[in-house]
Order: sequence, then C-alpha cells, then structure tokens
Amino acid sequence: MKADSAGTAKLLVVMLAFAWGLNWIAAAFALEEVSPWSLRVAGSGIGASVLFLFAYLTGHNLKVPRGEHVHVMVAGFFNVASFQILSGFAQLSGATSRAIIITYSMPIWTTMLSRVLLGERLNAIRWLAFALCVVGLSVLVWPLVVSGIPPFVFYSLGCALSWTIATVYLKWVKATVPPLANAAWQLLFGLVFIVIGTVIFEGHPRLWPLHGTTILAVLYVGLFGVGLAHFLWWSIVDRLPTITASLGSLLVPVIGVSASALVLGERLSVPDIIGFALIFAAAACVLLQPGVKHAEMPE
Repeated sequence: MKADSAGTAKLLVVMLAFAWGLNWIAAAFALEEVSPWSLRVAGSGIGASVLFLFAYLTGHNLKVPRGEHVHVMVAGFFNVASFQILSGFAQLSGATSRAIIITYSMPIWTTMLSRVLLGERLNAIRWLAFALCVVGLSVLVWPLVVSGIPPFVFYSLGCALSWTIATVYLKWVKATVPPLANAAWQLLFGLVFIVIGTVIFEGHPRLWPLHGTTILAVLYVGLFGVGLAHFLWWSIVDRLPTITASLGSLLVPVIGVSASALVLGERLSVPDIIGFALIFAAAACVLLQPGVKHAEMPE
C-alpha cells in the first residue's frame, strides 16, 4: 500500500471513530422526543438507503450468494434490529456513558462464544481479557446493585450479546457474503424487523412534529452513524492492517464516553472510570492480537 493511501485510510478510521462515537450522543438527543422504535425506523431507513446508494455509485457487488440470504437475515435481526432497539432502551433507562461501556464488552463475549461454538482456542491473552472484563463489569455494576440492578445493565448486555451472536453466527455458517453487501443487507433486513416491531408496539413511527434539534439528531444517526460510517468502514477495512483498523474501533467507546461527559454532562464516578478502563483493556487484548482478522461492525 502506498504511504499516502495508508495515511488517508488511517485518517478515515479516526473519522469513523468520531462518527460512531458521536452517534450515541445524537441518539441521546433524539430519544428525548422520539421512542427507540421510531428513532431506529428513521435511522436504519436513512442509513440503509445511503449505504445502498454509495455502494451502487462506487460499483460494489451487492449480490448475496445463493442460500445465504437467511444467514444475513439472522445477522440483521441480532446485529441491527436487536442491537439498535436495546441500545435505545439502554440510553433511556440509564446513563449513555455506562451503556457504551457495557456494550463494548462485546469482543470478550465473542471470544468466549467462539470457544464454545467454533472451537477457537483461548490463549493466555484471551483468558486475561475475560478476567479483566468480568472484574470491570463487577466494579461498574456493583455500586448500582444496592437498590437492585437497573434495567439499562440488562439492555446494554443485551446489545453486546446480540452483536456477539450475529458475529459468531456468520463465522459458524461460514458465510461468504462480501463485507459491504453483508452490511447493506443486514441493515435492510434489520429495518424490516424494526418496522414490524414498531407496528406491533406503537402502531406506526411517530416522527412528526419534532423540534429542530431532534430532526438534526435523527439525520445524524441515519446519514453518518449508520449509512456513511458503515460504507467507509467496509471500504477501508481490507486496506489496513488488522491492528490499525481495530485501534479505530477501540476509539469508538473512548469518544462516546468522553462526549457523554462533555456534551450530555454525565459525571463519571470512580467505579465508572475503573470499570471502563478494565473493560477497555480487555477489548484491546482481544482486538489487538497480531494476525487476527475481525469482521464485526464496531457500531
């Protein structure tokens, strides 16, 4: 890879980290006026449209191999519909910063589930990561247990596990869908599931009338946090060394948690900071292992 091309790709990774990290903040603003269901209908609808449009304009192959539509549909249910709805309710019921911290324990659960379903070995680094994650979650959640475990903990863990299930499932079935096509169709199938859920629980999306700030937040989620970000991620992920790309995904929770404190005014307690540091270290242990390719989408 040429130096200027590599430099551009690395810059895009940083931009992506901000796009995804700030996506949590935009969602927090939008959720002040719209429900998680309505927000995700709009965000996923806009995002899927943008992703398909960019893929078409750049000549990417969006064909799904025969027999693999059902695999993408299953992944779309967990990775898009379940993840997005659970993350919305997590933010409604607790601090966005804490929801982010727990959600980004995902690489550790992926490692453990891969051991069970795929027979992947757990080396010393992965065992260390698991231990760090467990301790980090315990430190984070324990002060909250006094009055009962708050709902956001379960919603956030649900996010991490939904993300994990989709990632491991695609490895388990040995899916061969091209990465960008995989992301685009997952978004479309996920949107279908979200729309069905919205009709069941709310009757229809409630997206009007809205204040200007809410409209801008919804547009950010759809245009940048979903559509453009996914397109750029899958366009550059194969152009960079795995560790460099993984560093970009590790920046997402750092930016999200920092922005939660600065923009949303959320004050991090000592247990929050210690828990975040331990979970971040655990994720870094998993993501930064040399020679390990990661196909998950760092939402």
